[in-house]
Amino acid sequence: MGRNLNAPVAICARGLRKSYHKDRIEVPVLQGVDFDLEQGKMTAIVGRSGSGKSTLLHLLAALDFPDAGEIYVGDQRIDNAPRKQRDIYRNRGIGIIFQFYHLLPELTALENVLTPVMIGKSFWAYWQQRKALCARAAALLDRVGLGHRMHHKPTELSGGEMQRTAIARALMFDPQILLADEPTGNLDGQTGQTILELLHELNRQDHLTIAMVTHDDGVAARADRIVRLEGGRVVASPRHAVA
Repeated sequence: MGRNLNAPVAICARGLRKSYHKDRIEVPVLQGVDFDLEQGKMTAIVGRSGSGKSTLLHLLAALDFPDAGEIYVGDQRIDNAPRKQRDIYRNRGIGIIFQFYHLLPELTALENVLTPVMIGKSFWAYWQQRKALCARAAALLDRVGLGHRMHHKPTELSGGEMQRTAIARALMFDPQILLADEPTGNLDGQTGQTILELLHELNRQDHLTIAMVTHDDGVAARADRIVRLEGGRVVASPRHAVA
């Protein structure tokens, strides 16, 4: 796994097991995974289709429950936390981006970026802070190169623009951790490189801790660390530095 034993850990997972059921057939996906997400680093999670990499990310994001094992964020266990605590963790503690963006089609790019605070704050708190929140959302869109597209809806945006909108949305609550599931997988090569450069900029300049699932070895090679899954287990991967 190539972990640096002296590095501070943002998320620690131990003994994760997860199976899914199709009719009466049990399909094991994760079979005892130990994983540390090192603080301030970009970690690539790689493996063949069905190896469990997206399942692992979904467990780290508290989008699903493990059948066994434990997940800690700092000293707080989140895999068995009450629903409200898990909701707050997903809404404010981390940012999540997906391969297929998951933007709301009826909202503009600016409104999509605002959705985490619309969900995470009461109506009155949001309304009282609306001017400042809109200014932050606009600044985030400007940072990802979409200051001129903030009033456009997803159907009026390219794939790369939709992914950049999704990244801005993930940053709205200023999380310390970003979990990305195939963030370049639905994009052409040049657009994917643009998104990858943006993620690297966030990692370097903002010290954002990033875990990124990818099937692309070229994308993974740009990370600080590679964790490889095979058959639901972590196999040895060398640590390497990025210039």
